[in-house]
Amino acid sequence: MNCGEVMTVLSQCRLGAVVVDADSTILAVNDEGDSLLHGEGALIGKRLMDMAAPLCDRTGKKLYAHVAFWEYLLRCPAPTVNDLPDGAELIVFRQANNDACHDLLLDAFNRVEESIILFDADERIYQLNAAAEKLDSLMTRDVIGESVRDVYKMLDGSGMAVPRVIRTKQPLLSLRQFYGTRNGKEIDVVSDTYPVVQNGQVLGAFNILKDWSAIDNLHKQIIDLQQKLMVQKLSGKSSTKSALSARYHFSDIVHSSPVMHDLIDQCKRVAGYDSSIMIYGETGTGKELLAQSIHNASQRADGPFLAINCAALPENLLEGILFGTEKGAYTGAENRAGLFEQANGGTLLLDEINSMNISLQAKLLRVLQDGMVRRVGGMTETHIDVRVLSNINIPPNQAIEEHKLRLDLFYRLGVVNIHIPPLRERKEDISLLAKQFILQLDKKLRKNVRDIDEETLRRFREYDWPGNVRELQHTIEHAMNVIPNDMSVITPEYIPWYVMTTAVRPKETAYSEAMSSLDGTMQDIERRTICKALRESGGNISEAARNLNMSRQNLQYRIKRHKIDIPTLLRQE
Repeated sequence: MNCGEVMTVLSQCRLGAVVVDADSTILAVNDEGDSLLHGEGALIGKRLMDMAAPLCDRTGKKLYAHVAFWEYLLRCPAPTVNDLPDGAELIVFRQANNDACHDLLLDAFNRVEESIILFDADERIYQLNAAAEKLDSLMTRDVIGESVRDVYKMLDGSGMAVPRVIRTKQPLLSLRQFYGTRNGKEIDVVSDTYPVVQNGQVLGAFNILKDWSAIDNLHKQIIDLQQKLMVQKLSGKSSTKSALSARYHFSDIVHSSPVMHDLIDQCKRVAGYDSSIMIYGETGTGKELLAQSIHNASQRADGPFLAINCAALPENLLEGILFGTEKGAYTGAENRAGLFEQANGGTLLLDEINSMNISLQAKLLRVLQDGMVRRVGGMTETHIDVRVLSNINIPPNQAIEEHKLRLDLFYRLGVVNIHIPPLRERKEDISLLAKQFILQLDKKLRKNVRDIDEETLRRFREYDWPGNVRELQHTIEHAMNVIPNDMSVITPEYIPWYVMTTAVRPKETAYSEAMSSLDGTMQDIERRTICKALRESGGNISEAARNLNMSRQNLQYRIKRHKIDIPTLLRQE
């Protein structure tokens, strides 16, 4: 068909179409295009750039053209037309009011603090907002389209609210529910469940969930505070707590992997006792977060929580900080309680215990055995009641073999041993962790980022993460700092180069050379394939991406990586 016939067909399909020259001057327009642009038959000769600039954008990004109050247009792929004037271009667009409204509502949906889950009329999951993803440790992309019964199960003997609401078309409000997810997480909530009904037809339902454990914990804190205030008022005394409070709870540990679920279950069980716990994990795995969670789940939760990094201080200073000092013990020494005295009735965390000098470890062992502490330079001993948790960043047996940890101290500190697996062994957690870091930083940096694209997640799963969760957090923070303010999804070009260019770590030189050669061959094939697709599309990146069955952002990243200059490539034909 010629251009006129194509434009007529497009108009019948409710698609606007204009033909513009290189200066974006309108040469022709169909009836639907005239209506959508409010042209009233007078568009010929006007510049489309002045009326709806985003429609002229050729990058393939989803850009809305705002043409009137609450009216939006969106560019569509254009068919090939052979009789266009030289330098002219056919631009096709459609009304996108519903698209813009959907994106606005989705952004608001993800910023609501209550957890919300949407279901269709067949009880299948349609969408979880960001708060629900965190509460349930599930990602929408992993459960979309699945039946509510396949993802959730009730643990309190009650029936599911969603099927009942869809069947009766009546809401269920203020319903206390205790349920589990398919990855083993157990959640206690108060829910409001509503059907969505239009013209008598049920379109679906949605849950609004409030974490009951958080509400219950707040109630307990209020009651505890009231009791303390009453005691102070009756005694006429006031006291201030100088101890550090533990901020984190088990609910703050973001995970979806079975190995982390089992680990947290184990920690919850041992938290209720007073046995010493040694936590082993590589740098950045979240050892202190776990230690604080154990304290907050213990009977000592109302007591102080103190932590000291044994690697950060020299031996003589560390001894005084741990055990306290008496005036005159050394030049400048004052009467000062040590951390053991300050943590009395609570928990003391010894971080990087393998960095403590062996001679000081012997003194620590005696305190742990006797429950008595003597200040440096002091003559008397004080009884203490402290639960000791310790962290170590190398395997305990290795620390013992390298004489960095006394065997008898290990037996005393490691009554219970906890091993936090590195991130490379629980890559199921990466997408959920990344999403939570994005949400945290979005508020802190005042950005408008909602998610991370599939290509970037794929590369994240290929990377070994030697810095573990902390490195992932810093990687997301880097991306959030450098990403433009008008971008809402993190793509590969905003990720640090060392993550995106995952290094092969061979064990043998021959293997290294073979892998290097293979990698070079694959890179060469990939570059030639991309160049061929770009030539066939005339340099149109969006069309080339469709032909290669990949996202436009992914193709842009690979073009940059291979240093392909498109104008030079096209001139070489």
